[in-house]
Amino acid sequence: MCGIVGYWGPHSPKDVIIQGLKKLEYRGYDSAGVAILDHDNFKVVRASGKLSELQKKLDHENFDGHVGIGHTRWATHGVPSERNAHPHSVEGVSLVHNGIIENYQEIKEKLSQEGVQFSSDTDSELVAHLIARDITKSKDLLKSVQNILPKLRGAYSIVVVWKNQPDTLVAFKNGPPLILGVGEKEMLIASDVQAIVEYTKNILYLEDFETVEVRGSQFRVFDSSGKVITRKPHLIEWSSKVIEKAGFDTFMLKEIFEEPRAVANALAPHIDLEKMQVQLTGIGFSADTYEQLTQLDFKKDSAKSVQVFREIERVFIIACGTSFYAGQVGEYLIENFAKLPVEVDIASEFRYRDPVIPKNSMVIVVSQSGETADTLAALRLAKQSGAITLSITNVKHSSIDREAQGHLYLNAGTEVGVASTKAFVATLAIFNLLALHIAKSRDQLTEHQEKHNLQALLAAPSQMEGVLSYDKFFNEAAKHFKSFKGLLYMGRGISYPLAMEGALKLKELAYMHAEGYAAGEMKHGPLALIDERMLIVMVAPQDKHFEKTLSNLQEAKARGGKIISIGTGECRELKDLSEYYLSLPKADWFVNPLLEVIPLQLLAYHVARTLQN
Repeated sequence: MCGIVGYWGPHSPKDVIIQGLKKLEYRGYDSAGVAILDHDNFKVVRASGKLSELQKKLDHENFDGHVGIGHTRWATHGVPSERNAHPHSVEGVSLVHNGIIENYQEIKEKLSQEGVQFSSDTDSELVAHLIARDITKSKDLLKSVQNILPKLRGAYSIVVVWKNQPDTLVAFKNGPPLILGVGEKEMLIASDVQAIVEYTKNILYLEDFETVEVRGSQFRVFDSSGKVITRKPHLIEWSSKVIEKAGFDTFMLKEIFEEPRAVANALAPHIDLEKMQVQLTGIGFSADTYEQLTQLDFKKDSAKSVQVFREIERVFIIACGTSFYAGQVGEYLIENFAKLPVEVDIASEFRYRDPVIPKNSMVIVVSQSGETADTLAALRLAKQSGAITLSITNVKHSSIDREAQGHLYLNAGTEVGVASTKAFVATLAIFNLLALHIAKSRDQLTEHQEKHNLQALLAAPSQMEGVLSYDKFFNEAAKHFKSFKGLLYMGRGISYPLAMEGALKLKELAYMHAEGYAAGEMKHGPLALIDERMLIVMVAPQDKHFEKTLSNLQEAKARGGKIISIGTGECRELKDLSEYYLSLPKADWFVNPLLEVIPLQLLAYHVARTLQN
């Protein structure tokens, strides 16, 4: 969650770093700081709390240098405080760190035995001590970094400077993303492209165990053995304008209102409108992928994705958080359309449970950022097991995108809000297309079904526009909702993952107790919690599960629960049982999740805003 910005160039490092850190505020943080060159040393300024507190201190500070590093911290080791804020400085070495040093206790004990005194409770400071102790011998920042790397275990992205080499920044990573921006006579390093896109669109993504040395306007990349490797930056399409709020109070509300366009952009590259056919082109499966499945000679058999999908016998969908719930929707879609068995796993569980991956399996990994550490580890495990891998991401050239064999992109645009919204609906759109494509590859989809489903999906963005009108309702009703002791979200079938996603959004944004359940499981525990102080959010569209969902709702009503129901059209049964009834446009079952999620997001957003005020 920490934010990192480093800069060398002609502009004021203070201004560039602070503006970059502001672009990373969506990540959440508890303190911030900078280390900027001034009179042949790096002056460190830190503050607990918001960036505004750091800016107050910096208003009285001047720097004559052209290089610096900055950081926003989310506490892992040591309480949130100025003492534990980054950067950490030891004998002229200053660094910022994102991640966790897992063997920090072992390192700390050894350094303590050698007489080292610590000025913070963090694991990050230990890395600064290691570099500072080595640099007395090497007299070179890059060499010292390379010397201490084998001593670190864990997940880390680190940028470090040294007063005796004031034109040099060294960055190294294993896990959390780190990006080099190559400008015209200026260089930037950051944990997220949003922090540097205003200055350059030439981006180089560091791979795990790589080190980059910036010396003035030049850079070199080294592999884990210390060998120089040739890497060229990618030109990205992002613009700094797309991450502005555009008149909305918050990025999250802006991004909720961008969801219809996000769905349209996800669908557009993969539908032939003239023939009304799904065309999942550009996935990227190679000849080796097809031969891996079939042991057939590629020269005789085309390796188009149609044939790859025809050969697979099982699908695994691996993701975390919101992407995991989108993957569960994908499970319903693929099993229903393609008649192919699907297993959905949380990435952090999948990677540690020694999963059995049968022959001819496909592992689909989903990550908005393309950098989710557990999902990336699961992808690598799947590749080692011989599975075909396919990534669904929003960021081209991200770690997961680069390492998977096949690639699908959300095309959702920049998502600044830390609670994912438009990336979720874009993922649902991609899973719909993927399910249809697999079904077509396996002769499970008629021409009529394909046309009908695509027409329904293409109509979804305009239907979503109508659902956004509930923003006004939740803005007015949220004050009442915040008085409940908790919220239970329920749904059946494909609406069950939507109930869990709704609960997750409330927890992420409002810090209220909320749980998502399969409605049919209400008798197995949740029913005991229901009384007049419990708010029930029931997702109950007109589908094959409607009658059973209605009976669950009647049980909740009988125990005094206050009910918000989300249904289809003017549904009298739901209206009679509910305190509030929200009507969705009539849609096919596979389109319903795209509509259902909007009121769930708006509910979480407005309750959070009410609690904040």
